Amino acid sequence: MKKILVLFLFSLFIISYSCKKEDSQPTEIAWDTYGVPHIKASSLEELFFAQGWAQMHNHANKIVELYGASRGRGAEYWGAEKLENDMIIHTLGFDALADEWGANQDPELRTIYTSFVDGLNAYADAHPETIEEKNKAVLPLTTKDVNMHGMYVVFTRFIGGSDLGRVQQWPDMGSNTYAIAPKRSASGNAMLVQNPHLPWWNEFLFTEYHFNLSGKNMYGANLVGLPGIAIGFNENLGWSHTDNTIDNADTYELELQDGGYLLDGERKDFEVTQKTLKIKQGDSLLDKEITIMKTLHGPVVKREDNKVLAIRMVGMDRPNMFLQWWRMLNSTNFEEFESALKMAQIPFWNVMYADKNGEIFYLFNGLVPKRKQDSWDYWDRIIPGGKSDDIWTEVHDYADLPKVKNPTQGWLQNANDPPWTSTIPLTLNPDDYPGYMAPRNMAFRPQRSARMLLEDESITFDELVGYKLSTRLEFADRILDDLFAAVDASGSEAAMRAKTVLENWDREADADSKGMLLFYSWANKFNVWRNSNYLKGWDIKAPNTTPDGLADPDRAIALLEQAVAEVEGKFGSLDTPWGDYYRIKYNDKNLPANGIDGGMGVFRVAWPGGADENNLYVGGGDSWVGVIEFGDQVNAKVLLSYGNSTQSDSPNFGDQLELFSKKELRDAWFYEADVKANTKRVEVRTEIGFENKKP
Repeated sequence: MKKILVLFLFSLFIISYSCKKEDSQPTEIAWDTYGVPHIKASSLEELFFAQGWAQMHNHANKIVELYGASRGRGAEYWGAEKLENDMIIHTLGFDALADEWGANQDPELRTIYTSFVDGLNAYADAHPETIEEKNKAVLPLTTKDVNMHGMYVVFTRFIGGSDLGRVQQWPDMGSNTYAIAPKRSASGNAMLVQNPHLPWWNEFLFTEYHFNLSGKNMYGANLVGLPGIAIGFNENLGWSHTDNTIDNADTYELELQDGGYLLDGERKDFEVTQKTLKIKQGDSLLDKEITIMKTLHGPVVKREDNKVLAIRMVGMDRPNMFLQWWRMLNSTNFEEFESALKMAQIPFWNVMYADKNGEIFYLFNGLVPKRKQDSWDYWDRIIPGGKSDDIWTEVHDYADLPKVKNPTQGWLQNANDPPWTSTIPLTLNPDDYPGYMAPRNMAFRPQRSARMLLEDESITFDELVGYKLSTRLEFADRILDDLFAAVDASGSEAAMRAKTVLENWDREADADSKGMLLFYSWANKFNVWRNSNYLKGWDIKAPNTTPDGLADPDRAIALLEQAVAEVEGKFGSLDTPWGDYYRIKYNDKNLPANGIDGGMGVFRVAWPGGADENNLYVGGGDSWVGVIEFGDQVNAKVLLSYGNSTQSDSPNFGDQLELFSKKELRDAWFYEADVKANTKRVEVRTEIGFENKKP
C-alpha cells in the first residue's frame, strides 16, 4: 500500500513538473516563407503582445500612418492634404467616443488592446530603423489609437461610407462567400469559402496570422492595425464576412432658420463646439479653427447657405466588437458561435458559417434601425425635411434578422446580394420582414455564384477552389445569344467580325482569354445593370435567370461597332489577350491580370484602380482568400493577394501576386509539422520583446 502511495505521489510530481515546464515555455513566433507569423503562446497577454510585435514587423510604417490619421491629427503630422480627413473624424466625435469606449469596454478586451499595443510599441523601440522619420512623431501608440482606428474603418468606410461619400472609389464594394453542407460535398465534409473584396491600399489591407493558444489552433486575417482575427477558422469551425445590403446610416437634409434648423416646423438650436486642429507647414504648425455642429439627428457633415446635411449611424454604443470576433474565433460549435453573434457588437457584415459537425449557417448580421416608414426606397436616399418621426432610436434584435441554417439545398452563398437569394430557390421570404430590412435584387455576380453550385450535386474541394477562382462572365452567358441574333440581322461587317471573335472566346476573363477585351469594351458602353436595356427585366420570381434579351438590338449593334473601332484602333486586333491589357502593377511587380469587377458576373473579382495610355491596372478585389474543408483534419488553401507585408525592404511585399496572376492558392500551414517544415526563422520572447532563436 505504501509503495502504491509513493508511486502515486511520484506520478503527481511528474505531471505537475511537466505542466510547469509546459507553462514556462516562452512565447514563440515562427515566421514562414510567406511572412506569416505562427504565434505559439500560453496566455491571452502573451498572444496579443506577439501579434502586435509581428504586425509591426510586417507593417510598421503603415500602422503608424493609419493610427496617426485615425487620431484626427494627420494634418499635424503630414500636412494640409490630411485636413479633410481630420475634420470628418472630429465632426463625428471619435475622440470623445474613444474615451467613453475605453472606460466601458469589457476587461478582457482591455487586456487584449493593452497587450497588442505593448507589442506594437516594443517593436518600435527595438527596431526604430524600420520607421520612417516622417512617421516617428506619431509614437508611442496607445489603446485609444486602436479604438479610434476601429471606429474610423467601421463607421466612415462601411456603415457611413456611402452617406459620407467615401466609397466612391470602389467599383465593386463587397465580397463572396460559400458554405457547403455534407449532403452537397463529395467528401461528406462541410466546406467554407472566405473571399472579401477590398481596395489594395491603406486601411483596407489584410494581414494573415496563425495562433496557437495553449494548443488551440486558430487561423485567418484581419485588417492592418487591428488586433485578433476577423475572418477565420479553427479546427472545428470557420466563418466569413461580406458587405451586406444593410441601411444603418441615414443622411438628413435640414432647413435653416435664424441660425438654427427646423424640426417638425419648429426651430431648434444646433449644439455647437469649436475645435483647433494643427496643420504642418514646413517646420511650423498652423492653427485651424473648425466649428462642429450637431443636431438631434446627428452631426452636421455638410453646410450650405440654407440647409445642412446631418448623419445618423448605428453602433456608437457597441464598444466590444473586437471581443465578439475573439469569442467567435474561440467557439467550438454552433451553439457557442451563435452565442457570440448574439452579443450584437458587430454592426455590419453578413456572416457565413460552416463547421466540423456539418452545420452551415447564414446571418444577415448587423444593427438595423427600427423605422416608422416601411419602404426601402424611403430610406435609400437623402431624407428631406425635418420630421422627428424619421429619427430612429432603437435597432432590431438578433431574433429579427434574416438567417438560414442547414437549408435543404445543402449550400449557402452571398455575393453582396440581399439575404433573400442566399439560396435558390428562395428559403427566406422578403414579405416576412420590414420593407426597409433589405432591397430586392440579384446582380450578375451572385447569379454566377449560385449557378456554379446549382450545377454541381457533389462538390469536391478542388472544384470549390476552381469556383472561387472562376472568371467566367455570367452576363456573357446571358446575353451573347441575343447579341449574335442581332448581329445576324444587322448586316454590319464590323459586327460580324466581332461575332467571330466572341464565338471563339471562352467567355472568361483569364489572362490569355481572346475576346474578353472586345466584350468588356462593348459591355461598358451597354450599361449592364440598367433594367430598361433588357427585353425582360430582373424578376424576383426568376432571380438567377433575369434580366434577359435586348430591348434595343439596333443600339446594341451600334455600341458593338464602336467597341470594334475602339479595340482595333488601340490594339490592332480584336482578339488581343486580356492579360496584355489588364495588368497587376504593385510594388515592383508588373504581371498579367485576370478577372474584372463583378458587375458582369465574374466571381473572381479584380477591379480596375488605375490606367495609363496602354494598360488598365488592378486596384482591388480579391484580398484574403480561404477555402476550408472541415474533416478529421482541416484542409485549407489560402492567398493574401498582395502579400503579408508593406515594409519597403520586405521580401513579402507583393510576393503572392505571382500566384494571383496564375490563379493559384497556397496551403495554409495549420498544423505543427507543416509549420516546422516551412519555417524560415523563429523568434523567442524576451523581457522586452522578441529575438531570433539560436539554432
